[in-house]
Amino acid sequence: MKKTAILLSTICATAFLYVSCSSSDDSNDNNSSTDLTNVAASLAVDASTAMDVNTGLLVTANSTTTAKTAETQPGICAAITVTTPEGTAYPKVFLLDFGTAGCKDETLTRKGKLKITLTAPVTTTGSKMTIERIDYYINNLKLEGTIEYTNTTSTPSVPQWTRKVTNGKLTDLQGGVYTNSGIYTTKQTAGVDTPFVLTDNVYEIPEGTQTITSPSGTTLTLTVTETLTKKYSCTFISKGKLKIQGGIINGVIDYGNNDCDAIYTYTHENGLVFSLSM
Repeated sequence: MKKTAILLSTICATAFLYVSCSSSDDSNDNNSSTDLTNVAASLAVDASTAMDVNTGLLVTANSTTTAKTAETQPGICAAITVTTPEGTAYPKVFLLDFGTAGCKDETLTRKGKLKITLTAPVTTTGSKMTIERIDYYINNLKLEGTIEYTNTTSTPSVPQWTRKVTNGKLTDLQGGVYTNSGIYTTKQTAGVDTPFVLTDNVYEIPEGTQTITSPSGTTLTLTVTETLTKKYSCTFISKGKLKIQGGIINGVIDYGNNDCDAIYTYTHENGLVFSLSM
């Protein structure tokens, strides 16, 4: 049996993920709808982390300054200030200020600040890019916490990073708080030969786990079971699977067939399939 779902929660209004149960005589629909809100929030958390990492990669890759100065970057509406210690190139600190009223990057409205600290070029083994969210919002979802993107490359032809989230928090429009933490392994599988061009980059996530706790206290665990594919040029993950478990949720998120779209499915352990859309 297959259902199309549109979430009847404040997450819908954010344009991150729309999920809900269509009409049915299934006696578990109310519980399903409630827990699918948690699935929606989980994917919103994951998507926002990927967006902020993409922003960090774009800003740090295109910066050529070594002194305190203001910069602008195509595709990023924030005012950017770059600071480095006198006489040295690193660490670089990038402060992205989207303003208190916010500004729009393509389809996303962001406000607040991102502080990005880079210890060395992101392509250098051992380097770390740390992203701190400061009174920061995407489409009116408040996001908190720190993302650490550490280069762990051992084979130059296959760059590799760990992406770690600590003290993560998403607050929806009604004040519901979803906390999160986790770590993913990321490998670059395309675009390695063009380090100053990001649009041809393709990243794969072969392993990783994160936990997300909902306002009701339900803890969801998301585990990569089939390598996730994230094209830099795509807003969302385009391929791969996540196992998601917690509360009455026990199933698989399938990101599709590698198309650059926003279509996903959640298949519950009983075979019920929900169509999802970012």
